Amino acid sequence: MNLVLLIVFYLFFPVFILYLCHKFPIVNKIGAVLLAYGFGLVLGNLNILPEGSNKVQDLMTMITIPLAIPLLLFSTNIKAWFKIAGKTLVSMIIALVSVVLVVFVGYFIFKGNGIKELWKIGGLLVGLYSGGTPNLASLKLILNVNPDVFVITHSFDMLISAIYLLFLITIGQKTFQLILPKYKSFNNPISKDSRNNTENNYWGFWKKQYRVSLLKGLGLAVLIFAVGGSLTFIVPEGSQMAVVMLTITTLAILSSLIKGVNKLEKTFDLGMYLILVFSIVIASMADIKTFTGTAPDLLLYISFVIFVSLILHVLVSKIFKIDSDTVMITSTALICSPPFVPVIAGAIKNREIIVSGLTVGIIGYALGNYLGFVIAQILHSL
Repeated sequence: MNLVLLIVFYLFFPVFILYLCHKFPIVNKIGAVLLAYGFGLVLGNLNILPEGSNKVQDLMTMITIPLAIPLLLFSTNIKAWFKIAGKTLVSMIIALVSVVLVVFVGYFIFKGNGIKELWKIGGLLVGLYSGGTPNLASLKLILNVNPDVFVITHSFDMLISAIYLLFLITIGQKTFQLILPKYKSFNNPISKDSRNNTENNYWGFWKKQYRVSLLKGLGLAVLIFAVGGSLTFIVPEGSQMAVVMLTITTLAILSSLIKGVNKLEKTFDLGMYLILVFSIVIASMADIKTFTGTAPDLLLYISFVIFVSLILHVLVSKIFKIDSDTVMITSTALICSPPFVPVIAGAIKNREIIVSGLTVGIIGYALGNYLGFVIAQILHSL
């Protein structure tokens, strides 16, 4: 496999993954990102990559995420942030604080267990559980995380998150109602567009009717990338990537305030496509042999963060008299990301909470890079 074929594979294999998810419901349940990681790991450990592939991999990881972040944030509706119900906002704040506190506690518990780059992992987890995979990918670049550490962290996260999601779908509501009050219906309207945005699997965003919109969005993303990248000439080398990525995130959020940008179609889907490209590339850089040694401790750390932060979230929510469904949907939006909000809403038979859940998730996408970076730096200084 020469370098040209490798680039073509990285860029277009996600189309095949999306086709599988679109065609087969059971494959769609596995998820496009997990499939991308799986195929990438197989590719990287078959010893078939050509000489010099590391240069291609480094280049593609440096390009895909800075372009994906603006595309994912262009459709953000900041005005909606201020319209979510008070209880939902309080629940979101409790959830974020819970994650940060538990990451700190877990850091001190597992600090002496030999886990590589634990302070960086703490930052990754804060970004991941306040936002999602895009934030995790961004923080990988911001914090210069080793590819092996990054892949195993995300792999364990997907495993534990699946268990967490299964708990919510099956006995979560009844369990939470033992402690929290039941949800009171207010007949809130449900946004059809918001629901559809999370229920599709990003298939077909390249169709002819979306091309002009996507070209505009991609052009603006390139411009924002260029502005952020130009800062490397005036900031110290050690902080260049952090400054670039946080600048790109900020400019993308500001751009979303422009009506013409906010209304561009399918930019979020294109951004997720670039996330799939990144996932395949980064997974193909990992060596499965490194998954031993500290792996059990890392698995325990991630499990500790997810489940202990959930317990803390529930206990504090009881003090503020937040209902069980609101706690479930805000926790889902932050821990599992917005696409899982309709899944949980359907499982607990409460579609009224979809819009507020999606809004919490989008806020998480916007905040994740900042929180993850700041917490990682604090952990590193301890």
